[in-house]
This record gives sequence, structure tokens and C-alpha cells, in this order.
Amino acid sequence: MRLLLAEDEKALSRALVAILERSSYSVDAVFDGQTALEYLESEEYDGVILDVMMPRLDGFEVLKALRQAGNLVPVLMLTAKSEVDDKVLGLDLGANDYQTKPFHTRELLARVRAMTRTQIARPDTRLCMGNLTLDQATMELSSPFGSFRLANKEYQVLELLMSNPRRLIPTERFLEKIWGYDSDAELNVVWVYISYLRKKLAALHATVQIKATRNAGYTLEETT
Repeated sequence: MRLLLAEDEKALSRALVAILERSSYSVDAVFDGQTALEYLESEEYDGVILDVMMPRLDGFEVLKALRQAGNLVPVLMLTAKSEVDDKVLGLDLGANDYQTKPFHTRELLARVRAMTRTQIARPDTRLCMGNLTLDQATMELSSPFGSFRLANKEYQVLELLMSNPRRLIPTERFLEKIWGYDSDAELNVVWVYISYLRKKLAALHATVQIKATRNAGYTLEETT
């Protein structure tokens, strides 16, 4: 299950990403409201954790724009504010739930589970190409010859490829989207995960392959 986390406190963001990934969520992290809105306009998510106090656009502005555009993705507002008026405003703008800082990890995870519960049974949670199926709810990759439950970053790499079949995806795009803009990871880490995935595709006798274009990026193509 894929979440967008919009939280401008980078230390808290890193901690939340670690907590959520340990609970088998795939997480994209952004640090301001404008970037959050751009991600939400171009990508599909099962849920959003949206901090109220952010630069460029605050959480209320992001939520208002999101709902006006007809996007009904579940949203959990996250804020240090505890005033009733702020909670009412968030809920009136279309938030599904509200979590005040500081909070217990178990409570946050329970709220995320509750918020996304109706998303689990959606019919569009599977990506298919060739004889492969990637279940976005369980991160399971399968073919008629077997299945693997992918590790988090393996899943994110393959999800990006299967969401953009036959399109060249620059190596930098993987790094920015999966490891984050402020990550210390180097470009060769993408190749490492591509290598892991190629071994799994071979084991599944996949009729698709990950093609590398030197100094450019990667493409997912069907084999002939």
C-alpha cells in the first residue's frame, strides 16, 4: 500500500518513513505543500499523511486544492495544533482523520490502517505486464511460475517501471522518488536493486525484462 507523507520536519519525516516501511507501507516523503500537491496530481496513492504547518502551501491549502480537483484519496492531517477550530476546518475541507503531535506510534498506525481500510479491496491495486502481476496492496510479484513478496525498495523500483511500461525512466528519477531528494545514496544503488529484480524475474520466468540504456536509465519491456 502506497502513502504520501508531507512533513517539513525532516528528522520526524525520516522516523515516520522508517516506522511506516516496517509496517509494509511504501512511502514517498516530501517536505512542503507545493511538492505534495504536485505528487498528488501526478501519482496515485492509497493514503496521505499531511502536516498542517508547511512552507509554500500549508496542509489546509493542499487539502482544499486536492478535494476541489475531485481527488478523494484518504487524508490524515498531522499537526502540533490541538485547537478544536483547526480540527473542524480540516474535517470540513475533507480530511478523513486528524492526529495531533506528539503521538504514539501505535495510534498513528491504527489511524492509517483505519483510513486506508476501504482502499484494500479496490479492483485497481494490481499492475500487470506480460505474465507478471504486481499487487500494490501486498507488494507481491507473481507469475504462473510462482511469487515473491518484494522488499520495500524493490517494490518501489518495480512499481515505477510497471506504471510506465516501455518508457525510459532516468536513473536520477528512481533516486529522487524512492530514496528522496536529500538522500546520500549514489546512483549505483539503483543498479543494485535492478539486479535484485532481474534475478526474481528470471526465477519467475517472466515475459518482461528490465532493459538498461547506458548513462540514461531503465525501461520495462516485454520479451519477444
